[in-house]
Amino acid sequence: MNNIPLAERLRPQKLSEFIGQNHLVGKQGVLKKSIKSGLIPSLIFWGPPGVGKTTLAKILANELKRSFYELSAINSGVKDIRKVIDEAENQGIFKKNAPILFIDEIHRFSKAQQDSLLAAVEKGTIVLIGATTENPSFEIISALISRCQVYTLKGFDKKDLSSILQNAIQKDKILKEKKIVIKETEALFQISSGDARKLLNALELIINSIKTKKIIITNKAVLNSVQENLALYDKNGEQHYDIISAFIKSIRGSDPNAAVYWLARMISGGEDPKFIARRLVVLASEDIGNANPNALVLANSCFNAVNLIGLPECRITLSQCTIYLACSPKSNASYMAINNAINEVEKSGNLSVPLHIRNAHTKLMKDLNYGKGYKYAHDFKNNFAHINFLPKEIDGTLFYKPGKNTKENSFKDFLKKRWKNKYNY
Repeated sequence: MNNIPLAERLRPQKLSEFIGQNHLVGKQGVLKKSIKSGLIPSLIFWGPPGVGKTTLAKILANELKRSFYELSAINSGVKDIRKVIDEAENQGIFKKNAPILFIDEIHRFSKAQQDSLLAAVEKGTIVLIGATTENPSFEIISALISRCQVYTLKGFDKKDLSSILQNAIQKDKILKEKKIVIKETEALFQISSGDARKLLNALELIINSIKTKKIIITNKAVLNSVQENLALYDKNGEQHYDIISAFIKSIRGSDPNAAVYWLARMISGGEDPKFIARRLVVLASEDIGNANPNALVLANSCFNAVNLIGLPECRITLSQCTIYLACSPKSNASYMAINNAINEVEKSGNLSVPLHIRNAHTKLMKDLNYGKGYKYAHDFKNNFAHINFLPKEIDGTLFYKPGKNTKENSFKDFLKKRWKNKYNY
């Protein structure tokens, strides 16, 4: 038993033992009602790591007395799915007694792999429970989502984490034999980031590192023990945010060497390459924008390539895109422009659209001067007509300020020629 991790020893077997997620397992929780009725639809559990997705799937199978199959999308394929479905069909178990197929990290399945589940879910051959840390709307095909209920699980709050700690000390057979005093919890809670598994792993590390009979857990003891032993890169914890921050800032700062280093740290640590690719698409607009419009094109192509080929080969594409973006001229003018405009909307409210740029869909609208005075730009020299497009209350307001780079300098010259002194470029 000593070889079994604390988090696994304490994994709840019944719904009554589960701590947190009251919106799902509380008195009026949907999962509690499902167990009571004996019926359960196919489900997608969406939430951060260590919040009980796998545990709840196993509890449902236990309490409903269903056969339970478990696959991981990281190392399973269509062949494995087909094998489970064939076993379910051969058992003749349908509808109410259908076995549960739990797929961890289901967002990592390709479209073809997800498609292979559709018929069995539709017929009720299996009850699918998928677990994902990514937004199902983006990562799971719509046909599969439409056949499942999506439930969101939340990171554990301090009250839940305190209950989990006390439960561990009071109920675990090994910990009950030790004299453990939890004097401070701030560091433990910060390290766990709402992840129960990480909390219990940290607790176990600390207890094993203290050799005295009485184990007093303080913030200092936590930092001394846990920081030395936890993985160098935790793709779901604080390191995740620190390293992606270093990565983005290195590209923004035009340092391709540092950017590639932080990219390597993420890839070696098991980060989802699609997460990295999404961040590159955002950066291409936020930090480069119209200083190099091709940056967004390349970043979007990188994202598509990552989806198409996956690891390990997509590391090359990520490296290429990272270096290109780091070596591109920088401008946050588009980012600032939309922020400035949103601030104005929040300040001035819903100002009326000027009549001359409204469409006159009906005779009444035409009689009310909708569209009167509008000049069709293509009827004029240089395809430009000098009219007002902003509400009169903010006419002349400058939201977009071109950055100081070759491309946006050309934008500035263009706008000065067209608008003269209306906007202060």
